[in-house]
This record gives sequence, structure tokens and C-alpha cells, in this order.
Amino acid sequence: MNEVRRSGAALEVRGLDVYYGHSHALQGVDLTLESGVFSVVGRNGMGKTTLCKAIMGLVGVSGGSIRVRGEDVTRRPPAQIARLGVGYVPQGRRLWRSLSVDEHLRLAGGLRSGAWTVERIYDTFPRLAERRDHGGGQLSGGEQQMLAISRALLTNPHLLIMDEPTEGLAPVIVAQVEEMLLRLGEDGDMSVLVIEQNIGVATAISRNVAIMVNGRINRIIDSARLAADRELQQRLLGVGLHAELEPEIDVAASAAETKPVPAPRRDGPVRIYISNPTLPTRWSQPVPIARIEAAARTLSTQVARLDETARRKREPVAAQASGPPVVLVVGTLDTKGQELRYIRDIIAESGLRTRLVDVSTSGKHSSCDVSAQEIALNHGRGGSAVFGTDRGAAVTAMADAFANWLRRQGNVAGVISAGGSGAASLVAPGMRALPVGVPKLIISSVASGDVGPYVGPADITMMYSVTDVQGLNSISRAVLANGANALAGMVKARLDARAATAREAGGLPAIGITMFGVTTPAVQKIASDLREDFECLVFHATGVGGRSMEKLVESGQLAGVIDLTTTEVCDLLMGGVFPATEDRFGAIIRSRLPYVGSVGALDMVNFGAPDTIPERYRGRKFHVHNPQVTLMRTTVEENERMGRWIGERLNQMDGPVRFFLPEGGVSALDARGQPFWDPDADAALFRTLERTVRQTGNRQLIRIPKNINDPDFAAAIVSAFKTLFGRTGVRRRLAR
Repeated sequence: MNEVRRSGAALEVRGLDVYYGHSHALQGVDLTLESGVFSVVGRNGMGKTTLCKAIMGLVGVSGGSIRVRGEDVTRRPPAQIARLGVGYVPQGRRLWRSLSVDEHLRLAGGLRSGAWTVERIYDTFPRLAERRDHGGGQLSGGEQQMLAISRALLTNPHLLIMDEPTEGLAPVIVAQVEEMLLRLGEDGDMSVLVIEQNIGVATAISRNVAIMVNGRINRIIDSARLAADRELQQRLLGVGLHAELEPEIDVAASAAETKPVPAPRRDGPVRIYISNPTLPTRWSQPVPIARIEAAARTLSTQVARLDETARRKREPVAAQASGPPVVLVVGTLDTKGQELRYIRDIIAESGLRTRLVDVSTSGKHSSCDVSAQEIALNHGRGGSAVFGTDRGAAVTAMADAFANWLRRQGNVAGVISAGGSGAASLVAPGMRALPVGVPKLIISSVASGDVGPYVGPADITMMYSVTDVQGLNSISRAVLANGANALAGMVKARLDARAATAREAGGLPAIGITMFGVTTPAVQKIASDLREDFECLVFHATGVGGRSMEKLVESGQLAGVIDLTTTEVCDLLMGGVFPATEDRFGAIIRSRLPYVGSVGALDMVNFGAPDTIPERYRGRKFHVHNPQVTLMRTTVEENERMGRWIGERLNQMDGPVRFFLPEGGVSALDARGQPFWDPDADAALFRTLERTVRQTGNRQLIRIPKNINDPDFAAAIVSAFKTLFGRTGVRRRLAR
């Protein structure tokens, strides 16, 4: 009898009422979650968290019923509900500061047995494995959220309830949480109820979204419709535009014609007043006029607006033309206003259109084209995240907001900034988000040192300021002028080249190929066979190489990828010196490009000189490549771990995928008679990939009984790529 009852919907809420004293918090809530991921959105104070607590038995229910897989859990104790298979990730994470990461996980792991184990958690979240001995209070916000989610997953729930899982997280961590939720929904082992305020997240992870207003489910709407309907978002959720701005249009006036008088253009700053600076609840009191005035903001005209719904499915930035090309002069105007305006004036004198953008975090208003207050609105938590007392947190938040804002500008011809390390940290993430080829220049006092953290995989030019960027003098004027004229020259040359290219016909589509020294023969053969049909761009797999290739994918500048050498995954998982990021393969997943991959050089982890090798690896098999590079052979266990990691990401690829397994060895060192020849380790890698990857007609693993550098293996790669590229039916032209 119980089995029949438990075969129903994952969650069924009917007529649910909850009171706090005399306040009616939940008012007859009806909600059904059959399977997969389902989102509930609403403003603060609408009853979303109360709904979560009611399901978990943490608040008293006055009326109605709650069923989980047909089992009535209304008014049951929270521990009993958890044992029935309901997991909970509370708002604010609720970690124990005194317990380590590992202690958190071991404590949760004993509740219910199932597929989720502590070892699987560490494989899924390698960062937690690195921090396993750290206390809950020593983790960053993103790490704390990973731990809170992991703690719930370890209870192996049938139903997982997540209350504001992306609150306060950096955009890159938000993206990781989104991907994990999508993966959980696709796996089908558990259903997920997500409570969110972030519309972009809610609409991206679920097909339908419930909107909660004043303790009731106002409506359930298709996520695509909600994502596209800004008016509905504004009306029900309090998001959207506070004022519509007219586009910049040049109209030739004619005295001979009689026309209606056009509405006056707003060329100066627009003062925006919000009647409720803090989102209201049912218990809110009227807001004093003085507070409304204090919270008002100055909005610049002709600014591309925030559009969260397009974040996951945005077009390449280069294709989003919106108005004449413009050069952005960006910096902290509260401290570097004189210098930035000096740069702006030089660029403007060259005939280029400019816009002065303020990214200062002091909250002071400066005369500019785009104010800091407007940039701050592009952060997930708005201005409150940017204009705080913690300067480090404020700079990080403003950098995120500027990057989000910059991604949505479709007419950027170039970007220039000047300042110290703080200013460089503010603008560099945004510059890195722009396509390769868009001129980017930072004039800074830090440019004579290690600029890797600022430049990353992007083509950012850094110029040493000689003197500090602190006022204008004979030296700073010369350096700033050189930087301004250099950027103007780059922008003009690029615009001229684009105009010339537009007049020409076509050009070969570009593809990316990853290479390492031990896979060079294969790459040379592949590039030679494809050069008649494709422009082959080869990327050295040294951590930044893979990132650079995926940046071009994200920018729409590659038509396909031959990811022959995935060795950066080794260093990411095992702590080598050439690691990928956690977002390795992410650009392929999002773009759905034709993808041919392999396991090139997964037999080795890269370290520096022998004395730099971590103590835990002493006694392993090593090969000294040169005095500064030492290679370590990967083991059976490490190959199984890499197989799961790569396989899970291949499962997320919706575009055409062919992934090749060279049974004769994965590198020049992993061949019969060579120092890293280990058929057992390779077999573990191949076996784990085949167990992990969900193969379809569009996603296939292919074994080849050859070494990766054998000409026959390269020929198979070339044949598969030509077939996939032809099947896509789209020849993507290189965006120049």
C-alpha cells in the first residue's frame, strides 16, 4: 500500500496555511512538483522561506496538506521528514563553524545510503577536497554554499529543497550552481524545489516557474515566457526598468516639412526616484521622503540595459552591434577623474566616439556618461553589494558588476583604464569578457610586475605608468597620452580592417586545436590535413592555452574544436602547474559547437624542478622533461577520477560530440617501450569514461587501437571532424 502511495508526485502541497501570530504568512498555497527542477520566485517577505520551512516541518502548519511521493508529511517532525528522503539547503547555509568540511560531510553521510557518498562529493567539488580540514567559518561564500549543498546531497534525498542557493555568490559560482542543478534534473534520481530571487537562474534551470505574491502562488508560468516578459517581471517581482530611455537617433531636420514636435531628448543625467528603496512586505510602514531622496540615483542616457534572461543564451558579443562604435574610458573617477578625462579628451580629438564610465566604490557622484550607481545595478544583489564598508568586498562586487554591464554592450570598439592595482582589478575581469581582438589597455603602476592575474587568457595590453597615476605632471601626461593614442590607433586600424573584410568574400572558418609537446605529431598531421578547409589555431595546453581557446569559442570566433590534448584536467585535479579551471569545456557546453576530443597527455601531471614536487607524491614514477619541468605518471585511481570528471562534462554537451580513446597510448611517453607506458592506467581511464558518458547518436566514444600520435589516429580525428562540421549545416564566419 505504501509503495503505491509513494509513486505519486515528488511534492504535492494543497491548501497550505501558516500563521505567525495574527499574520497569515501562507494563504492556501497549492503546488505540485512531478519531477525534475521547479523554481519558485518572489520578492522578499512573500512567504518563500516559510514554504520551505513548512515542508521540512520547521514551522507549524495551520491547515492544508503536504505529501512527498504520496506520503503525508504534514506536521511530522523534521528528522522524520529527512529520513523519508527530503533534503534541505537552508538560506544562509547554516554551517557549524567548529566542524571541518570533512566532519560536516561524514556527519550527514550516515542518514541514508545511496549514490551520493563523501568520495563522490569530493570528486564533484574538488575545492572541498582541498579544504577538507578547514572549519566552516574559514570558507569563502562559494565554498560554504558548496558544502551546504553537499551536506544535503549526502542524505541521498528523493526531494531536495534549496532556499536561495545563489544568494551572495560570485557570478562564476552562480554558474556552477546552475550547471549542478541542471545536471541533477537531467539525472532523474531526485526532484529539486528551488526558491530564488534571481530571475536569470530560476528561468534557466526549470521549465516552469511559480510566482509567489503575498503568501499565495499567483501563477505558474513557462520560464521562457517569464524570461522574455520584462513588464510581467516588473509587475509581479519588482524588477525591470524604472524609466524607458529613448535610443540615440540622429534626425536631419527639414524646415520645408511640418512634423509633430518630438519629445525632448534627455541628454543629461536622469534622476530616478524609487518609492520603496527597500522592497515592501505586508508589514512595511510608509517610507520617509528624505529616505527616498537619499536612495535616488542618477542614470546616464543611451546605456544598454541589464538583461539577465539572455545571459545563458547570449549571442557572441561581436555580433551584438548597437549604435556607432564607442571607446570606453573606465576608472575610479572619485580619485582618478583628472587623468581619465585627459585620456578621454585625447581619444575624442582623434575623431572616435567616447564614453566615460565610473567604477568607483565610494558612492560619490561624479560627472560622467555612465555612473558607478548604474554599473552597480548590474550586480546580482544591486548597489547594496557594491557600496559597503568592506573595501575588498566592494571592489570585487564592482568588478563583477562592470563585467556584467560590459558583456551587454554591443558597440564597444575599445576599452582603456588608468590607475593602481585596485583600478586594474576593477576593470580587468570585464576586459577579459570581451572578444579577442577588441583593443584593451590598462595603464597602471603594477604593469612592470607579474601581470598574469590581470591579463589571464585575454589580449589585454598593460603599460607601466612610471609615476603613480596621481595627478598630471610632465611624466604622467606623456605616458597617459601615449596610452590614449595607442588605443586610438588600435581601434582605428581594427575598424578599417573590419570594413575591408566586410567587402571581401568569406574566408576560412577557424577551429581550435589543443596541443602539448607529447602530442605534437598528431596535431601537425591534423592541421596539415585540414588546412585547405579551415584556419587551424593551435593552443598549447598549459592552463592558459585551454582558457584562451574557450574564450574564442565564447566570443563566437571559432567554428569548431579539436580538443586533442586535455592534459590540463590532470593538473587541475592533481595539483600540477598547468591546471585548467573548473569551467573547462564550459564554453563548448554553452555554444554547442562541433566537438572532437581525446585524452591527450592525461598520463602526466606537470610540476617544476624536482625539489618542487609535493611531499605526498614522493616515490611515484617521474620523467624529467628538462631541469625546470618534471612529469609524474598518473595512476589507475587518478585516471578513474579524470574519467568521471571529463565524462560528466561530455554529458552536458548538446552539440555534436565525438571523443576518441587511443588504446595504444595517450602520449609519446605512453607508448610501448616508453617510460609512461601503463596499459592498466589507460584502461581504467577508458572504462570510466564509457561508464560515465551517456552515449547517443550525437555523443559517441570511439576506441582506436593506435597511439595518439599514429597517423591513422589523426586521420580518424580529421574524418570525424569533417563529418560533424558538415552535419551542422552552418559555416560560422570568423568575427573580425
